[in-house]
Amino acid sequence: MFLAWVIVTAFYILMFLATKGHLPARLGAFLGVLIAVSLVMHVAIRRYAPRSSQVLLPVATLLNGIGYVEIARWNPGRAGYQAFWFIVSGVIVVLTLKFVKSIRDLDRYRYLTLTAAILLMLTPLIPHFGENINGARLWVAVGPLSFQPIEIAKVLLVFFFASYFAANRDLLSTPTQRFAGRLFVPPKVLVPILVAWGVALLILGGENDIGFAMLLFALFFALLWVTTGLKSYIGLGLALFVGGALLADKLFSQVQQRVNYWMDPWSPANFHLSSQLADGWFALATGGVAGTGLGLGQSGAYVSQVTTDMIFAALGEELGFIGIILILSLFAAFVGEGFRIAQNSHSDFVRLTATGLTATIGLQAFFIMAGVLRIVPFTGITLPFMAYGGSSLFANYLIVALLLRISHENAEEKRGGEIVAISFD
Repeated sequence: MFLAWVIVTAFYILMFLATKGHLPARLGAFLGVLIAVSLVMHVAIRRYAPRSSQVLLPVATLLNGIGYVEIARWNPGRAGYQAFWFIVSGVIVVLTLKFVKSIRDLDRYRYLTLTAAILLMLTPLIPHFGENINGARLWVAVGPLSFQPIEIAKVLLVFFFASYFAANRDLLSTPTQRFAGRLFVPPKVLVPILVAWGVALLILGGENDIGFAMLLFALFFALLWVTTGLKSYIGLGLALFVGGALLADKLFSQVQQRVNYWMDPWSPANFHLSSQLADGWFALATGGVAGTGLGLGQSGAYVSQVTTDMIFAALGEELGFIGIILILSLFAAFVGEGFRIAQNSHSDFVRLTATGLTATIGLQAFFIMAGVLRIVPFTGITLPFMAYGGSSLFANYLIVALLLRISHENAEEKRGGEIVAISFD
């Protein structure tokens, strides 16, 4: 954590020296918030989950801090809001560790979590309550604040998927129904989960947000495959993806637009939409290997949504290829530690929950970074911990807290087993 503080503070000072020519006037306030909130979370971990992972929080803090520096570089007003949500996120980490005593207890609320997730996803569709921003109706406004209910809904859906898959693992893994001379899993076993998944995607389709639809689709089949290990589910997932993509291309104009400027971003017909991507690539090219230096890039002057959708390109310009490798390594460390926690879990529900929560961060990071680099169609979802967005930051730190709780439980169960083994010896 101390190393994260040093790196973020150094980046913040370098950015100010490059842009203003002097040290930050509010350096003390910046350090105070960064260290105080981080220390409060650290103390809460030592108090409520002392045997948990020591990797997740420092990695999240470093990613969050680097993103904050870039946001402050281009939009100081948004940086203030991001700092506020960092404080709120610290509070949710403390409250989660204090009141969620056991992840297994959440297994009892399977359909309650599903209901809550669907209701949250429906709220942006309520007239005069939801907001349409950049063609997607994902925001809910409450006074001066707005947030995306889908960020919390995705965490609740992980609990539902994990609970259902864990309870029906044997049925999902054992083909018992014969068709055309081959054994298949009974369709009735898949009906409830497919209905829940389909309803979630329909709601997201109605809100015109393809990014989260892709995220939920990938998360659903990742957990299904981890539960069963059957390759046939991969084939089913690919078939549903192709069918869903063709249907979405016919029904939703946003899908057509994104695919068109993904396939041919330089076409004059698409350039009014794809110029955001093209400008992002020019920013990355400008950065080269070592980057222009913090505070010396120009992407914010011509790349739209530079603190949200395109923050990865802005970071690539100022930190260069070396900085991009640093960011990728931090996400890889986070995902690797999350999967290690999942592997050490002693129940199917907890294992799948840890896998789903980790995959949520990993898939979201992959989709936005791969979208900026034109590996997949650009979705516009937020880069976890780094991009501007209070509800996203809140949900990501909630995931950190839940993974820390699981990690602590794993260590306690292992320690209890070792004590029992020693006593028998």
